[in-house]
Amino acid sequence: MEKYLKILKEKGIKVTAQRLEILRFLDTHHTHPSADEIYIELKKRSPALSKTTVYNTIQSLKEHGLLNTVNVDSHESRFDSVINPHHHLLCSACGNVIDIEIECPYTRKMLAGGHRIDEVHGYFKGVCKDCLGGE
Repeated sequence: MEKYLKILKEKGIKVTAQRLEILRFLDTHHTHPSADEIYIELKKRSPALSKTTVYNTIQSLKEHGLLNTVNVDSHESRFDSVINPHHHLLCSACGNVIDIEIECPYTRKMLAGGHRIDEVHGYFKGVCKDCLGGE
């Protein structure tokens, strides 16, 4: 938990047990969970946890650059603690969202033109290798 305590302090975010636990969960579960999935999982260990706390913490982590929103599915937002620019694959078979580490070919051109890039979104929809192996 020291790692997460340090991160919150460096970003000037008030440290609470709930914030530490949510940050730890996101850092150790690269499944791109929704807010409801985070709430359901953490509620098992912390019965006093509220949905409002989860939503407020997600918002705070996003505002401080510790979390990105992944909107590959129009039904719900998912969250990603990997903040370096990367793309995602939404598997149409299992519904998982998988990180894809490829460089956007336009990034260098944008930066060379003197622009600042705040976000890069690249989404692929298909079938993941695990589901393809099961066919």
